[in-house]
Amino acid sequence: MTSAIWWIRRDLRLTDNQALAAALGGGENIIPLFIIDPALLASPYVGARRLAFLWAGLAEMDRTLRQAGGRVIVRSGRPLDVLAALVAECGASAIYAEADYSPYARRRDAEIAAKLPLRLVGGLTVHPPEAVVKSDGSPYTVYTPYGRAWKSLPPPLPAHLLPAPPRLLVPEGLASEPLPDHPPLAADLLFPPGEAEAHRRLEAFVTGSETPVFAYGDARNRMDLAGTSQLSPYLRFGMLSARQAAVSALSAMQRARQPDALKSAETWLNELIWREFYIAILYHFPHVRRRSFRPDLANIAWSNDREAFEAWCEGRTGYPIVDAAMRQLAQTGWMHNRARMITASFLVKDLLIDWRWGEKWFMQHLLDGDPAANNGGWQWTAGTGTDAAPYFRIFNPMLQGLKFDPDGVYIRRWVGEMAATPDAYVHKPWEMSPHLQRSVGCLIGKHYPAPIIDHGWARGRTLAAYSQAGAPHA
Repeated sequence: MTSAIWWIRRDLRLTDNQALAAALGGGENIIPLFIIDPALLASPYVGARRLAFLWAGLAEMDRTLRQAGGRVIVRSGRPLDVLAALVAECGASAIYAEADYSPYARRRDAEIAAKLPLRLVGGLTVHPPEAVVKSDGSPYTVYTPYGRAWKSLPPPLPAHLLPAPPRLLVPEGLASEPLPDHPPLAADLLFPPGEAEAHRRLEAFVTGSETPVFAYGDARNRMDLAGTSQLSPYLRFGMLSARQAAVSALSAMQRARQPDALKSAETWLNELIWREFYIAILYHFPHVRRRSFRPDLANIAWSNDREAFEAWCEGRTGYPIVDAAMRQLAQTGWMHNRARMITASFLVKDLLIDWRWGEKWFMQHLLDGDPAANNGGWQWTAGTGTDAAPYFRIFNPMLQGLKFDPDGVYIRRWVGEMAATPDAYVHKPWEMSPHLQRSVGCLIGKHYPAPIIDHGWARGRTLAAYSQAGAPHA
């Protein structure tokens, strides 16, 4: 019987898995292989929490495969060496894997393809980066025309979604290392790993009670509401396919009965397209992982105050909305998208700290930390990236808090010191009188830190630094 290797990477699912389908078409026996790559484990951008989520997801996938008669074969080592040994061992005719577009993945896959029968297929995105380009073949660097081009391509349809195979034949006798250990999962874990949970969340978001996707346009920026899909960790590891998410968004748009509902569903589709836009930027401009996309903003004179950076990391800046977000990240491995923009703006444009410091910190702590989306988001906020916010757009943390957490619900959830602070002061606790501070148990400088920097002064410093680096005048 012929054998084919299904090299599992960022596709921890059986439903709508194009690499698995290709392997099933290329061999009677399927070898579901996961390689523990020491080079990736050694990366300073790999965080313990995201790694635990990956290992737990892999264990869930192994349980699902065993129900279908298969199992995950785990081996450690340099991917080329592991694959070469396995091909020799089982006589596999081909290796099938979902294409990845990070600089490391492309170098690794090119080396392997030159020596082994590696076949890369789609799945990480709906449309691969090389398919969404201008008429002359050059890449888009602005989202709006990219989004129009993306939408002009044939849309993904429900009929395109591949069902999970009912049975898998995996050769007997193949050695496998134990599944990697991962911390016990608490009963109240915010993101239970696995494909089944991803499907449950998707279903609840697009068709559940009150159909949250139809309110997404208004609710998605409110940090005190559960207004987002919270699917990003599942998309990050392919527990849900990008194509299935897009099909669900398009289906919601077709079902919408009110203009606001249609607009909300389309807004969610646009967010999915933003994900693909940043993947395309990293594919066409891999240097963005190390330096600014905009060369005119490559030489900003950063302050890079280490103590200020540590205060930001630990959620003790004295700005409640910033601290709430950073503590949410530390405790859960996730942060609301609006909060990501607020905290990034504060680090870069209030503290004048290099965006790469924040990018690395997020990658070390986010469950959904993705090289393309994380880099794109940080450079957008810093004003150094493609189609970025203007450098002079500097979020006021107090006003952001008032707008997107008006009653301080989000702040009080994550900053316990603020539990009894009146609504009028929850975004500016330093304005409370000493008597009020004592009465609510929130002495500024003792129970909760005073602001580490004056926002108005910091704004002027940042504008000067960007101007001196060569930024055009506002």
